[in-house]
Amino acid sequence: MKKLFLLASVTSLLMSNNPNTMVVKITKDIASVQTKDSGREVTIERVQDTNNKLTDDYTKTSRACPPFCIQPTHVAEGVNNVEELEIFDFMNDQVAKQVGVVIDARLKRWFELETIPGAINIPFPVVQNAKKAKVERIFKLLGMKVKPDGSWDFSNAKEMVIFDNGVWCEQAKHLIDGMLKFNYPKEKLHYYRSGFQGWKLLGLTTVVHKEIKKH
Repeated sequence: MKKLFLLASVTSLLMSNNPNTMVVKITKDIASVQTKDSGREVTIERVQDTNNKLTDDYTKTSRACPPFCIQPTHVAEGVNNVEELEIFDFMNDQVAKQVGVVIDARLKRWFELETIPGAINIPFPVVQNAKKAKVERIFKLLGMKVKPDGSWDFSNAKEMVIFDNGVWCEQAKHLIDGMLKFNYPKEKLHYYRSGFQGWKLLGLTTVVHKEIKKH
């Protein structure tokens, strides 16, 4: 039995590394996408087991509303909507050129537990409840410059794909509203409404930043 399990594991690994033998690709022409997470290369691909099913909290269909209400498709005027294929293009282009970043708007505990490879965490309250001086520090980290007269120059500010738990979660909306409140350019903000639940439902690679130890 142990030999059979080992053989199955090796076969699965070989298939996942060989685009020509992968059972579950991202599209018929795209087998996987490369990105970096905490400085290491990560391959984003889909789970190859066609019988795989989610077993965690993201299998739930119903949560109390409020606060977990269905979010609008267009979360803010002028903010672009994206889904997975657009995110892969964003990773290959803007993120790779260091002019874009994927933002996990969820609270830190969600981010540490599991997130999209390459995402950085800006929990929504950090901007939503911040004063201008703190927001200025955050925006400077995102490429915004302060002019000699004190005004803010967003010409080199990074583009962002912002996500939360999914269509029933409003954390991304809160962050986007906060960014817009302080005049971050709306054309540089992209909303991934399907969020982490949508990502997981497609069997896409995730990363863990803090192991939860069982007692």
